[in-house]
Amino acid sequence: MKLGALLLIAAILAGGSYVLSWTLPLPTAAAIAWKGAGVGLLAIYAGVTARSLDGWLLAVVMAFGAAGDVLLETHGFVVGGLAFFVGHLVAIALYLRNRRVLTLGGITYATALFAIIVLSAYLFPKNRETAGVIAIYATGLATMTAVAWLSRFPRPLVAAGAIMFAASDLLIFLRTGRPTLDIPPMGLAVWGLYFAGQALVAVGVRRGLAFTAR
Repeated sequence: MKLGALLLIAAILAGGSYVLSWTLPLPTAAAIAWKGAGVGLLAIYAGVTARSLDGWLLAVVMAFGAAGDVLLETHGFVVGGLAFFVGHLVAIALYLRNRRVLTLGGITYATALFAIIVLSAYLFPKNRETAGVIAIYATGLATMTAVAWLSRFPRPLVAAGAIMFAASDLLIFLRTGRPTLDIPPMGLAVWGLYFAGQALVAVGVRRGLAFTAR
């Protein structure tokens, strides 16, 4: 089995099993490392299989995602969110470099995605003082999602993964400040949507780039 395939399997195992750490008496450092391992391994997978600038851009996107996962735990939402925001900007560049032929239907759908994500991010926070800052972050998230839809990469993988990432963030915005929503099923939904979305993006972009290289 090739190294890339082994890394992808390891990433899925690490990310999928991370929820077990919530019930284990682990040292804080070990729990944080486990959290960052899934997307961190996706970044290594993307780097090992990179054959072009676009492949390396994918690796950078995943690396900033892994950094965000860790920084959220060590430095809080602002620093962690900034790492994710930078990752979104890199992803936007990647998708724009690989955009498909635009159609009215595609533009309409992408615009709707953008508007829904930004509006939801603004309306969901219970603490209205943070709503503006969250909406600013969400413009990066929403743009990334919209241009993922408009990219040439397979939509059932890449666009779906970007939408799942956005849905995960929106659930975080909805949960924050609402103790009744801070429950295990919500946590599972947040992590599951996020990690599965990242994995779909990594696999989908890699497949799209490999197909082009043939």
